[in-house]
Amino acid sequence: MRIAIVGTGYVGLVAGVCFAEMGHKVICVDIDEQKVELLKQGVVPIYEPGLSDMMTHNIESGRLSFTTSLKSIIHEVSTIFIAVGTPMGEDGSADVKYVLGVAREIGENMQDYKVVVDKSTVPVGTADKVHAEIAKYTHQNFDVVSNPEFLKEGAAIDDFMKPDRIVIGADSEKAKNLMLKLYDPFVRTGAPIYCMDVKSAELTKYVSNAMLATKISFINEMSQLADAVGADINKVRKAVGADRRIGNSFLFPGVGYGGSCFPKDVNAIEHTGKSFGLEMKIMSAVTQVNETQKSFLNRKMEEAMDLKDKTICVWGLSFKPKTDDMREAPSLVIIDFLLSKGARVQCYDPQAMEVCQKNYLKNSVLYAHDAYDAAKNADALVLITEWSEFRTPDYPLLKSTMNNFYIFDGRNIYNREEVESHGFTYCGIGC
Repeated sequence: MRIAIVGTGYVGLVAGVCFAEMGHKVICVDIDEQKVELLKQGVVPIYEPGLSDMMTHNIESGRLSFTTSLKSIIHEVSTIFIAVGTPMGEDGSADVKYVLGVAREIGENMQDYKVVVDKSTVPVGTADKVHAEIAKYTHQNFDVVSNPEFLKEGAAIDDFMKPDRIVIGADSEKAKNLMLKLYDPFVRTGAPIYCMDVKSAELTKYVSNAMLATKISFINEMSQLADAVGADINKVRKAVGADRRIGNSFLFPGVGYGGSCFPKDVNAIEHTGKSFGLEMKIMSAVTQVNETQKSFLNRKMEEAMDLKDKTICVWGLSFKPKTDDMREAPSLVIIDFLLSKGARVQCYDPQAMEVCQKNYLKNSVLYAHDAYDAAKNADALVLITEWSEFRTPDYPLLKSTMNNFYIFDGRNIYNREEVESHGFTYCGIGC
């Protein structure tokens, strides 16, 4: 099958590479000329384990290519995926202007039947808007399909190649059958494909992310209660998660969620509800709790020590491990607080420091060569992102290089008794 994917961001690039890996001819389209030139050379603009090698392999095989012109290749493909950004507007809604811009270009240039697939996370009703926009510029037959992605940053290749499920929203048998054929190689092990109407598919993506964000905010709020009453949230969550109706997934307290999906999608579903006269009370609370949780360690640090003129070591900048994504990252809130209190910040992250220095905290913090370099002469260590290399610290080495001995564990990955046995003062989340 010949496929075009418009947008080479996180979703579009992963989808393009994985479709090519399954033998399809894929052309990825992006208006950023510099980015496209780098992609042609095999340079991946994001950090995602396994993506670089797979992309290079498929470029060399001739199955994957890149261009800046949808118009020049639209006659070569039967299916066009729209995977451009849908940034959050000031009112919390998802801005679909880029999606509709692609729809217009498709309508202006298509000369035969196409299946147009919304792969971007879009509000309910976007497929209708895409259909209407294309129809303004063509009399050719076409179908618009909703095919939401369910990729986790840091595990996107596995998620795409071995999905839990595939969701296809199609209002025509022709489009549905084409999508079933496209995804058949990915579900050989029995993963279900859920075929439904377009609007239900659009809503499925938002409901999935909203549910996961809700679990995170729920356990985070319970961690605040545990802290207040003197309970241990780690013991609580294990016992609660043993209930099969609840489960352990996403039931880990921390410093709040971030990234490109949960914050934007929770706000978007809240905005969608309001547009239909519904007050999405739970979604509003999820966002409020998450913002509060990002400052949980700030309060703990301020209670424990005078931060002015202190040197604070920060381990982890990205919003989660195995990615360099810093969008809505809790580290930004915590570091901004430390700087506002007159502290000096020395940070280390295995992948996100270049992104941080370029787009966020430019010259306001020190970027260390490794984790222990960041801890040199520090008065406290703050763990924000639970990268694997941070999980088993060399406590004697830390003790020899730090000035004072506080450890603020923003992900509850350390054992209090072990930490304290090495002479450190330990503070976790709700424990």
